[in-house]
Order: sequence, then C-alpha cells, then structure tokens
Amino acid sequence: MQLYLKKRIGKIGEELTCKYLEQKGYSIIKRNFYCKQGEIDIIAKENNEIIFIEVKTRTNAKFGNPADAVNFLKQKHIYNTAKYFLYKTNIENMSIRFDVIEVLIRNDNVRFHHIKQII
Repeated sequence: MQLYLKKRIGKIGEELTCKYLEQKGYSIIKRNFYCKQGEIDIIAKENNEIIFIEVKTRTNAKFGNPADAVNFLKQKHIYNTAKYFLYKTNIENMSIRFDVIEVLIRNDNVRFHHIKQII
C-alpha cells in the first residue's frame, strides 16, 4: 500500500509539474521516456534548448530536500538516457540542460522549486 501511495503522489507531482512548465512557456516533448539506461520524467523544450527533467515530489521535508535523492548514480542514468533519446530522435545541434523540479504538496498547497542545470 505504501509503495502505491508513493507512486500515486509521484504521478500527481509530474502532472502538476507539466502544467507549471507549460505556464512558464515550456512545451512538453515526452513524458516518462524509458529505455534500458533508465527513465526521464519529463523532456521539454524552451526556446532552442531541450531540457531533461527529474521530478521529485514529497508531502513533507522530513527526509531532506527532494533533490537530494538525485545522487550520482541517478544523474548517470539520466545522462545516459538523455543521450539515447537524442540519438533515437535524431536531435542534433541543440543545447541541452538537466533540471530537477522539487514539488512539495501539503494539503491543498503546492510549491515548486526549479533547480536548473543540476548535472
């Protein structure tokens, strides 16, 4: 039951993040891109830049900042997954960026913390 709740909160955080990004002028290219190297929550475009986004959603900060969960191994998986995405989609000559968006949901209050260029 606990695992289901965590996954459900994560999906809600991703939905809210997509709306947040669209309001900021980003266009969503792909959600939940999977390959054997790993998974990327959101791939978006802003101006002439592709952004690979890891979303970390929490209901409290009891265990530290959500971005702390994006450790070296997770960053490596995101980087390798992004390389595969770019290869698979033939995207060349565009700037890329790796971001983490922390989503804190408490009651009906949602707070975003957008950390750009984390890798």
